[in-house]
Amino acid sequence: MASVDIVIPCYQHGHFLRDCVDSVLGQQVNDLRILIIDNASTDSSPQVARELAARDKRIEIVLRARNLGPHASFNEGVDWATADYLMILCSDDLLAPGSLARMVCVMEQHPQTSFAYGTDVHWREEEPFPVQTNAGPPAPWRIRDGTDFIVERCRNPEAYIAAGMVLARTAAHKAAGHYRTELPHTDDFEMLLRLARLGSVADTRAIVGVKRMHGHNRTRDFLAERTRDLVERVAALDSFFSREGRAMVDADRLLRLGRRSIAERAYWCAVKDLTRGRKSAIALFRLAIKLDPKVALIPPFRYLFRMDRSLLESFRGMHQTARSTTKS
Repeated sequence: MASVDIVIPCYQHGHFLRDCVDSVLGQQVNDLRILIIDNASTDSSPQVARELAARDKRIEIVLRARNLGPHASFNEGVDWATADYLMILCSDDLLAPGSLARMVCVMEQHPQTSFAYGTDVHWREEEPFPVQTNAGPPAPWRIRDGTDFIVERCRNPEAYIAAGMVLARTAAHKAAGHYRTELPHTDDFEMLLRLARLGSVADTRAIVGVKRMHGHNRTRDFLAERTRDLVERVAALDSFFSREGRAMVDADRLLRLGRRSIAERAYWCAVKDLTRGRKSAIALFRLAIKLDPKVALIPPFRYLFRMDRSLLESFRGMHQTARSTTKS
């Protein structure tokens, strides 16, 4: 039976930590360890961690006296891991029932895979908890060459991926190295690119976890700053292709593709913000032109064929408003 190590970095999430750990302990994996790393929380996190460790011998804890930042926890977890597989799971998130066993199963069946991932559900505290059902046949897994994954991420670097619930082959994760502190919000995106250089990738449309969206959620705050999000995605691509990705045959072309894709995204986000009177439009236009000067002359219409639904609906709404105004 394959073994799994789960690292749970925690900071000020004492009221979430127990649910997170219970969602892991409820997985159908016999050989399982959990390491909770608390980053000098001042809430109930240390006490909750102690209670959980006292309750279950599979749980180990590290309680820091001072906050060393999230990357220190991620990287300590990578160094600590000895199991066949490793996952770094945020303390405010949850694993869906049975998802860990399913990820282990597909990676055992395909030894060349370096990591596996699925989709997640975003749950806001004020909303009912998303009901997980196992009705119907399970969603199939897709096995892709790592290079194909990298190419797709360059074509759509802004597309969301549930990077917080990825199961990696521990040997591959150790070979890929530590998370980079210069990438505060896209470190996981860049790590997936590095892992993809070391093997194939398994993915599914099935839900593997629940991401909490709350008042102190890093993801929600970060995504609200669209310019910053895109700038840091550029930084992740630059980091990867200047290091591990440098040896790829089409490294320069792929980097240009990724930067151009982000430029197109920035352009149309700027147009949307401009129509809504938001000052962020200026920064987005500047970013788009910096990454691809051609957009200053010719709008990147090809992006409209791959844009996400929210942006597409915004443009449909703008079009309908314009038609109504013309008729009146």
